[in-house]
Amino acid sequence: MTFQPQFRLWFAAFLIWLFNISAIIGMTIGHKEWFLVKTPLNLLINLSLFFWVFSINDIKKALLFLLFFAMGMFAEWLGVNYGILFGEYVYGENLGPKLDGVPLLIGCFWALLAFTTAAIVSPLKVSIYIKMAFAAGLMVLLDYFMEQNAPNFDFWTFEGHVPLKNYITWFVIGFLMQVFLWKFKISGNRAISMHLYGAQLLFFIYFFLVRV
Repeated sequence: MTFQPQFRLWFAAFLIWLFNISAIIGMTIGHKEWFLVKTPLNLLINLSLFFWVFSINDIKKALLFLLFFAMGMFAEWLGVNYGILFGEYVYGENLGPKLDGVPLLIGCFWALLAFTTAAIVSPLKVSIYIKMAFAAGLMVLLDYFMEQNAPNFDFWTFEGHVPLKNYITWFVIGFLMQVFLWKFKISGNRAISMHLYGAQLLFFIYFFLVRV
């Protein structure tokens, strides 16, 4: 069955917001654990919708996605096992299967976030370097609010406070990913990117303000 691009976009956007708003409501009214253990499923659905609508439809995009996955996993592996780059932290149990302490979905999240933030800033009438910095800044912004909720959600826990170098590393790696996307002239659906990023940002800001 063939779906028209506009139908795919609105159907995907509906599902993205449905799952995120349902989780916000459900966790707020007392079903926190039930929703948190479904986090891997929610991330997989978001990833599938990203592939379907963005979309990853040629070899360049596929290889870059795999490269970003590998970059994210390697950086996180260094962090978890050696305390390098991000600081001292460990992953919890609500992000799905792990490879040597690092959830596989984290590598996917790095790649998805790089692609979507690049698409979000793409129409800005500024220099490419400002665009790349802005996109990397959006990655850091989402990470900041995730960090505030991560221990409470059993995603990951730092030893003490989240260090400044965590955010600096996020920006540097994010900026490097943006350079690759620019060099290879990768583009995709900006609307679905905004829905994916916006829904996640709203989710983590909400639980930053309202602790459950």
